[in-house]
Amino acid sequence: MPADDLEEAMGEDDLAEGQVPITALQEHFSVSFTRMIAYAAGCSIKPHETDYEGVDITIVSSAEYRGYYGPQFELQLKCTYQESLLKDDSMTWRMKAKPFRKLTRRKRYIPAYLGVLLIPREPEPWLRTDEWGLFTRSRMFWESADNLRYDGPIKEYHTVHLPRRNLFTGEQLLGIMKTIGDAEEGSR
Repeated sequence: MPADDLEEAMGEDDLAEGQVPITALQEHFSVSFTRMIAYAAGCSIKPHETDYEGVDITIVSSAEYRGYYGPQFELQLKCTYQESLLKDDSMTWRMKAKPFRKLTRRKRYIPAYLGVLLIPREPEPWLRTDEWGLFTRSRMFWESADNLRYDGPIKEYHTVHLPRRNLFTGEQLLGIMKTIGDAEEGSR
């Protein structure tokens, strides 16, 4: 499809001021947000060329724990400005059946997690900088794919719940690494 036709099919509301689709900006912003948290916690990121396996990035620690040296986990990232998805005790997210099954498959070698970044709705900026630093009202909620697993029938979508207590911070990221790193061999 020619670029002009694609742009017309998307509609003007789907493009940001710089003519980049909003969904692409959200995707990049969620990866950047995650990178900042991971790097500040002393972890590193392994990018994926595609998210065919149901994950976007792998976060890696270089620390040694009781069970493993250098624990890591895969992370599927989502991004939304829909504040209505934030409930009293959880962030709800409606996943398509196929990516949900990929993320929660039992035979994963590396543990997997889902992270949903909630960003401000326009016109509030996603990010603000001044001489005092960098500020965003964005926040990410996470959950282990093991805790999201659902063995019942799924037609097109499955709604998952990410506890509000699972706020993606450096401290919580290191807690995830400790849980994975302290696991006994074969139990991760």
